[in-house]
Amino acid sequence: SRVHEVLILGSGPAGYTAALYAARANLKPVMLSGWQPGGQLTITTEVENYPGFREAIMGPELMERMRDQVLRFGAEIVTAAVDRVDLARRPFEVFADGKTYLPKSLIVATGASARLLGIESENKLLGFGVSACATCDGFFFKDRRVMVIGGGDTAMEEANYLTRFCPEVIVVHRRASLRASKIMQERAVANPRIRFIFNSELIEVLGVAEQKVRGVKLRDLESGAITEHAVDGVFIAIGHQPNTDYLKGQLPLDSKGYVVVQPGTTRTSIPGVFVAGDVADSVYRQAVTAAGTGCMAAIDAERWLEAEAHAASHAAPAAASATSLPRG
Repeated sequence: SRVHEVLILGSGPAGYTAALYAARANLKPVMLSGWQPGGQLTITTEVENYPGFREAIMGPELMERMRDQVLRFGAEIVTAAVDRVDLARRPFEVFADGKTYLPKSLIVATGASARLLGIESENKLLGFGVSACATCDGFFFKDRRVMVIGGGDTAMEEANYLTRFCPEVIVVHRRASLRASKIMQERAVANPRIRFIFNSELIEVLGVAEQKVRGVKLRDLESGAITEHAVDGVFIAIGHQPNTDYLKGQLPLDSKGYVVVQPGTTRTSIPGVFVAGDVADSVYRQAVTAAGTGCMAAIDAERWLEAEAHAASHAAPAAASATSLPRG
């Protein structure tokens, strides 16, 4: 395997932006795109909050444009998902789809996946009224009735945010009480536009045939009774899972599995390894913030490579002069 200056893992906004900056810096980056090139935006319909577009753009089209831009500057994109890494030596070793890659520097941008319920109708209507991001999609439900599934801080944040647009937000939780922090619970309970259904689970989203959410079926976990509720949108808010399983034992991860970076940078505790996007961001999780950290990671990697090359060039003459000294 040849040695690469920069290897980028992941192909969402973070990965593509990192590849764009690295390619324009003539670092000839190689990207392992994963099996879902484009990341979470490929299952998003209209995107209205990414800067630079007068009209809404479909998520897959936005990712396609990013991909084309990256290719125009000479980046290499390989459709493969990383299996494991060995960061104990340099060049690093990255194993993916039966091949070994040897990068001098590594940018981790494998993102995070929204936790879903795993029911068939939820999957079929994802992007057609079922969403895992109120900040991304809430505006499309202006003056509509929506439902939020979950009982933690994420669910309370989503529900409160959605009341900016929706006259009624119904929160459905499996337990008899919320798991959210006290302050988040108080805010949600005090909001007149939010009501709660406890001890219930979502078993079906209605509207698959129409490709548009028209309601849900809930099961009461105490009585077993099944009820239907008319809603226009369903927001799954049971958390996110960073895609970092392959990094366990290689990089420091926090209690939720997100990669730990040095504050204000994309640097990790291992020199030459940088992180961008949702794989390290449990707070914002937006395309534009992911792209911003992708830019940062590429610049951090470029400066690190320059410093390494500078140090090596100064070490070589010193070593040569030392070997030429007369022996006494």
